[in-house]
Amino acid sequence: WKLKVDLREKSVQYYNEYASLVDAHTIKSVNKRGQERTVTADKIVLAMGGRPNYPDIPGADKYAITSDDIFSLEYSPGKTLCVGASYISLECAGFLTGLGYDVTVMVRSILLRGFDQDCSDAIGKYMEATGTKFIRPATVVKIECLKERTENTAPELKVYYKENGKEKSTDCDSALIPLL
Repeated sequence: WKLKVDLREKSVQYYNEYASLVDAHTIKSVNKRGQERTVTADKIVLAMGGRPNYPDIPGADKYAITSDDIFSLEYSPGKTLCVGASYISLECAGFLTGLGYDVTVMVRSILLRGFDQDCSDAIGKYMEATGTKFIRPATVVKIECLKERTENTAPELKVYYKENGKEKSTDCDSALIPLL
């Protein structure tokens, strides 16, 4: 809801509908009831995709944030662990690193599974060169809260994981679970 309120305050029209571009300034959309509409505007944004969900990891549903949550936090995410190496995880890791946050990406096997691996490797090397850290190969076992978040601060978390068969842990302020 916060996002919709923010958009409304900036006089942005929001439509939760299926849409397609007609031209650079026009879309045709269909709502849930099958009603069609044509909208013309100077600027149009089509934002599509899925919804994040929590994996079956103890503590994830209570302490982790999703790739949607990162855009509406009322506090700094602080030191962030991005779980997974999907394009959404890497996108979040990249912009958080660019904003100056300490960011680590936990990778089960390879970056960007299903994408060209030469490009994926180049992206990983670039991200490392610009400050993003990687833990691999690793999988999260559980997430615990060491200190609850306050109104203006992130919580303190401990993320337990397996790396090459060995149990390890890392501390962070935010454990980000991207769209799965």
